[in-house]
Amino acid sequence: MKLYTRTGDAGKTSVVGGRVDKDDIRVEAYGTTDEVNAFVSEAISRMDPSKHADMIRDLTEIQHELFDAGGDLAQAGKKRDYQVTAEMVSRLEEWIDRYNGEAPEIKRFILPGGNALSSALHICRVLTRRAERRVVTLSRDQETNEEVRRYLNRLSDFFFAIARAVNAREGIKDVEYKRSGDVFR
Repeated sequence: MKLYTRTGDAGKTSVVGGRVDKDDIRVEAYGTTDEVNAFVSEAISRMDPSKHADMIRDLTEIQHELFDAGGDLAQAGKKRDYQVTAEMVSRLEEWIDRYNGEAPEIKRFILPGGNALSSALHICRVLTRRAERRVVTLSRDQETNEEVRRYLNRLSDFFFAIARAVNAREGIKDVEYKRSGDVFR
């Protein structure tokens, strides 16, 4: 099988239901979700399996679910069976609570970082927020799986929680934003 088809040379790509411009909002939405997936692999590659086996397992599952989300977004406006479900969102909430429990209580905004792994997870967080924004834009014009938007919203919180858990496991303190008062109670 050849990896190139030459069918996209004119700036069009195939999606469920036909061909669209490569910068179509639908392509932007699932393409940005794919970017998140690639950065998740970057974070996993930085993990020590003896310290982060649970995180590797959860992040690998998230990679599969991000692929599912991309598939759901590729068929926006084409009512079909979707793969991203409310149960996935609920499970993310459980994982957020578990990882958040490993980190110290947060009172102020914190700066992204800590070590290379935590920084990679914060990059996943901000890319997920961008993907969510693209999905919001898409959903204004076309029917989408609402669970994808909810999933991405929760996923960015997950990345925040797991990045802080990484720092806690390594004994690295979060750097509080010094111009912030207490905003979390």
